[in-house]
Amino acid sequence: MTDSTQTGHSRKRVLFLCTGNSCRSQMAEALWRRLAGDAWEVVSAGTKPADEIYPHAVTAMAEVGLDLRGQRPKTPDGFTGTPFDLVVTVCNNAEQECPTFAGAKRKVHWPFDDPPRAPGGEAEKLAACRRVRDEIEARIRKFLAEEK
Repeated sequence: MTDSTQTGHSRKRVLFLCTGNSCRSQMAEALWRRLAGDAWEVVSAGTKPADEIYPHAVTAMAEVGLDLRGQRPKTPDGFTGTPFDLVVTVCNNAEQECPTFAGAKRKVHWPFDDPPRAPGGEAEKLAACRRVRDEIEARIRKFLAEEK
C-alpha cells in the first residue's frame, strides 16, 4: 500500500463505520473534521444505514457548534475502492460486519455505547448522546496527539 502522498492525494483519509450511520459515526466524522482540520479527509458510513440522522445526535452536536442537519446516512459501497489511512469501527456490529477495505493501512475498533438504545426517555437518550459525543471527542484527541 502506498501512502496518500504517493497516490497524488495530499491528505490522509479516515472512514468511521457504524451500523446505522445515524449517530456515533456521524458525530465522529464531524468531530474529527473539526479537530484534524485540513490534514485529513473524513467520511462515515453504515453497514445498514438508517433513514435519517438521529435527532438527539443533531442536538448534541449543535450544542458544540457542529451542524449535522445536512448529513445523511450512507453505505460504505462508494468507498470500497478508496485507499484509507485509517478505518475506525465505532460499534461491535460494524466491527463484525465491516466490509474489507483492501487499501486500508490500519483498522481500529473504538466501541461506544449506542445512544438510541440508552434506557429511559428522551432526556436520558439526549444525555447519552452528549456523553458519547464527549467520549468520541476525547478518543479522537488522544489519537491525533499520538500521531504527531
